[in-house]
Amino acid sequence: MSSLIKFSDTKNVSKSFYPTVAGKAIPEWYKNTESYIEGIKSPDTLTIKKCMPVFDSLSLGYLIYSPARVIVSQVDGLPWYEWDDHNLISFHPHKQAENHPNSNFFPYPKWNNGWSITTQEGYSCLFTTPMHHNLPFKIFDAVVDTDTFNIPVRFPFTLNNPNWEGIIEAGTPIAQVIPFKREDYEMNIVEYKQENIFIVEDQMCNLRSEDFNSYKNKFWRKKKYS
Repeated sequence: MSSLIKFSDTKNVSKSFYPTVAGKAIPEWYKNTESYIEGIKSPDTLTIKKCMPVFDSLSLGYLIYSPARVIVSQVDGLPWYEWDDHNLISFHPHKQAENHPNSNFFPYPKWNNGWSITTQEGYSCLFTTPMHHNLPFKIFDAVVDTDTFNIPVRFPFTLNNPNWEGIIEAGTPIAQVIPFKREDYEMNIVEYKQENIFIVEDQMCNLRSEDFNSYKNKFWRKKKYS
């Protein structure tokens, strides 16, 4: 039985920019990558296209998109943002996170996301920059308990290059939404012993086979989002 996540529009967004399953918006660079270097099939010529962990990260959860275009320019040494519609961006004073590792000493812009997100009881959402997408910005990663908090989550961000100028087009993915069930975890550290190596070596033997999709066929489990 599937768990439910609901996206409710609070800004009258065009249907062209509705959230989608992340797996339906795989970036072009990945689509255009060949599975094997120079088309030669061997364990030594596999490319990132054959890496299921990377594929899973690309297709995990859902994507939220910018509903309008943003023009970024430089004015007096500071990034300047202009946008078309939807009260799209607001700002945080730099002092609110002046020691953050992504700080560039300018006010932090934030995407004024218009989607109210609701998950079932016991489920939260991780919000992160869309993984492996070629974007000029990075949002602040955050976790929100969306089973109780349903106000649209806003996404502060920084430019990867504070001197960047260009256009962030309408329809650009701005956040990847990954729902997960909240559970309690207890860490167990197993000290070094020979049997740890045996377990690793056994799985390595399973990977070293004539089947170039051995991880996918022997270990991987399908994740489904719709």
